[in-house]
Amino acid sequence: MEWSLKRNTQMVAALLMAVAFTQVLYTLLYAAEIDVPKKMLWGIEALLFVFLTVFAGAAMLQAKQAILGWVAIAFSGSLNVVQVGVGFTMFTPFREVSGNLEAMAPATAAVVAFSFFVYNAAKIQLGLAAMVFGRAVKETGARGLGAATFTVGCFALFANSAVVAFGRDSFMPSMVAGASGVLATLLLAVCLWRIAQR
Repeated sequence: MEWSLKRNTQMVAALLMAVAFTQVLYTLLYAAEIDVPKKMLWGIEALLFVFLTVFAGAAMLQAKQAILGWVAIAFSGSLNVVQVGVGFTMFTPFREVSGNLEAMAPATAAVVAFSFFVYNAAKIQLGLAAMVFGRAVKETGARGLGAATFTVGCFALFANSAVVAFGRDSFMPSMVAGASGVLATLLLAVCLWRIAQR
């Protein structure tokens, strides 16, 4: 079965919405101090990112416009597979070891820091994609949606770039950077859905 650009765009939009939903759900559960089913959520996210990489990559090869946006989405998916994989496979063992051996605490912190570094790098790419597709949607007549997506994408790109360049304890709170990336992801998904319908 041949997958058209329209169908691939719809799949990418749906996957981005699902990713944004899982990240919001995780944050809400964590903030409410409810026991978060980390392994289950991370496992679902990993699968979403694997498929996001594939469908965005296919769309990237089919598209004749907004190539930069498609490349950014595809590579953000790849980075997020790595980021989720680190959390899924390494967080628990390193925490257990550092609980028994204090000298391992710096190594545990390094693993967590690496995971967040990759997370913010992926959010930079999603911010860039939001800028590209926000501008594209704005030109189709949806000025409000396009302008909002472009603006949030700009901020997500800047905020996450600051965290990557200067660290999570710099002038830009990592929570703000992450939240802006999630919002950019959601708006990007809406833009792609509109583009697919047209």
